Amino acid sequence: MMQKLGGFIYQKRKWVLVTWGFIILLLGLFALKLPDVLSGNGFEYNGEYTKTRNLLEQEFGYAKSSIILVFEKDKAISNEDFRQYILATFERLSGFDDAEQTISPLERAGMLKAQYAYGLLTFNKNAENLGTEINKLKPLLVNKKGLKVTMTGEPIIVQDLNTASQEDLAKAEMIGLPIALVVLILAFGGLIAASLPIVIGVVSILCTMGTVYFFSYRADLTIFILNIVPMIGLALSIDFALLFINRYKEEVKTKSIKDALEITVSTAGRSIIFSGLCVFIGLSALWFIKIDIFQNVALGGMTVVFISAVCALTFLPALLGVLGDKINKLSILPAVDKQTISFWHHFAKFVMKSPILMTIAALAILLAGLIPVKQMVLAIPGTESLPPNYPSRTALEIYKDHFVAKEKRDEKKVIVVLESSGNILHMNNLKKVNNVIKNIENDALVNTVHSPFSATGIKDVNQLYQVLTSGKTTKAAPIIDYFIRDNKMLLEVYLKTGEHSAKARQWVSDWSNKNLGLSASFGGSIKFEQEIFSEIYQKAPDGLLLIVLSTFVILMAAFRSILIPLKAIVMNILSLSCTFGILVWIFQQGHFGVTPVDIALILPVFVFTLVFGLSMDYEVFLISRIQEFYLKTGDNSEATISGLTYTSKIITSAAAIMIVVTGAFAFTGVMPVKQLGVGIAIAIFIDATIVRMVLVPALMKLLGDWNWWFFGIKHKKRHMTKKKPA
Repeated sequence: MMQKLGGFIYQKRKWVLVTWGFIILLLGLFALKLPDVLSGNGFEYNGEYTKTRNLLEQEFGYAKSSIILVFEKDKAISNEDFRQYILATFERLSGFDDAEQTISPLERAGMLKAQYAYGLLTFNKNAENLGTEINKLKPLLVNKKGLKVTMTGEPIIVQDLNTASQEDLAKAEMIGLPIALVVLILAFGGLIAASLPIVIGVVSILCTMGTVYFFSYRADLTIFILNIVPMIGLALSIDFALLFINRYKEEVKTKSIKDALEITVSTAGRSIIFSGLCVFIGLSALWFIKIDIFQNVALGGMTVVFISAVCALTFLPALLGVLGDKINKLSILPAVDKQTISFWHHFAKFVMKSPILMTIAALAILLAGLIPVKQMVLAIPGTESLPPNYPSRTALEIYKDHFVAKEKRDEKKVIVVLESSGNILHMNNLKKVNNVIKNIENDALVNTVHSPFSATGIKDVNQLYQVLTSGKTTKAAPIIDYFIRDNKMLLEVYLKTGEHSAKARQWVSDWSNKNLGLSASFGGSIKFEQEIFSEIYQKAPDGLLLIVLSTFVILMAAFRSILIPLKAIVMNILSLSCTFGILVWIFQQGHFGVTPVDIALILPVFVFTLVFGLSMDYEVFLISRIQEFYLKTGDNSEATISGLTYTSKIITSAAAIMIVVTGAFAFTGVMPVKQLGVGIAIAIFIDATIVRMVLVPALMKLLGDWNWWFFGIKHKKRHMTKKKPA
């Protein structure tokens, strides 16, 4: 079937290219629109946090989103000039009708301190939908010498993350693509052959981003998709093209263009299908996790894998069919690098001479990398995801440092909405509320509980009942307005530890499941984190199990072997665990000049699902060649040496490109993307060196013909008959 596909594409090569030209033009137009429909960091989950947030907005008047205006003055500027500057700013804002409420620091106590002040603009729209309003605001905020005002808050952070993601993508491409081209020239020796994988990579990404645009009509797409799709697509599609072109160049030396394409599609094309399927299934495992960012990456990643594979199996063969033997034109380096082939041949023999020693040495290195893993601290990316030089990040830090006491910060606050069967101010219900508050206050992790009791300073239930229900005092009005809505009462619980604390997440999880005598809904950033962590911890194992089992079945079907897929899975898990340890050492412990920062929660899941499939790309390509030689010779050791000799250079080149393309994101500013790029690059480096160059040949040697055992049948016995002696 694959051979017929190659022949068909060769015969219809011009029509295939015309069809692809139309597809590229059409999807390219929509790809340009994709950044405009991306919003948010993707951490949206339909749980109790969302329910409580909706309740607060509908019942207690909480704003859907708000923009903070942070004012600063130099020491040389007088306080009166500072006040006049703030007053003039809010006078200009008086005509800004898009905000639900505008609060000046001159209107409320505590919003103006020395050199700093802050104002608030509240909106009845979600943060990710305020792009138009933000653009209207910008010209109204005028900086003067020694005086400035900066917008911050969730809407601004979301917009800045989008901008930073686009800048990071451009920066990574400027770094990665030229180096990738150099690697390709070293691999192929000529400009034409080297440029084709870049063309395939760009086409695959362009078509994918154009396709993903249409998904925005049915789903909210996160801004991180702008980095994830190119990162996966460019690396994978270049790898596919590299493997395909390498095989074609081998075949076209001795065969016609048509025959060379047929053989290439039936061999390298088969490897692309199996490896693409492994990556596709790996990414599909993210569907188990019902959080937007995981669903988005699954959607974008699976799309780019599919399009990259289709492009490599149709567009690329059509291009090669038109080029023919001109693929070797514009040569810069010698077409055949005998020294390189000789090097890999000798290296493979060297490893296989001492397989036990090599296996022990490789495993020792991988296990050493595992040591820091136990210290890994995971956190949901927040404001710290932005590069430090972004004004919105700096302004938010100023706001927190000068206007929010550490013990009263939102990241330590759990919001509890208690709901009774009747009016919450009935004596029996108020007693139940008091019991709930006392129980919470007695918890060792609780710092304080803000409630009608604390607001009035009254501890006695009867006295509070009289104050809140008598209607004879104005003191009760603001308290009732803030805390009480008919049968609901709001409590603000401040913990001694913040949102990134496992203790805080466990606290809110435990209290959410307790019978408090009243219906209770929990919200706040700690509840948000707890639900995100719980969803990942509960669902990720199911996805990982799918990856392992499906990969085993695919590789078993591809190679008709039991041990080869088992080895591949175990080695992948070991090398990925080593990668996580190195990431902890670099980012969390702050080596290589990196400011210590927690590991992004998305990283372990993303790196595992992506790299587990991507590394199978090399596994399939290498073992396919070894299998070809084994079926011809029946000699496992010679087949392994020959397979490594013919594929090591190209696998090393493919890995180098993958490392360059993903590692280029190490020089970007959005921290989760930086960690992801570095993580994939390290994982691929370990896989292409320690695993592929040392462990694979050593274990192939140790296991011998048992590598090819399949339900009681060995390939050699099934496919070969020994020649009779002459």
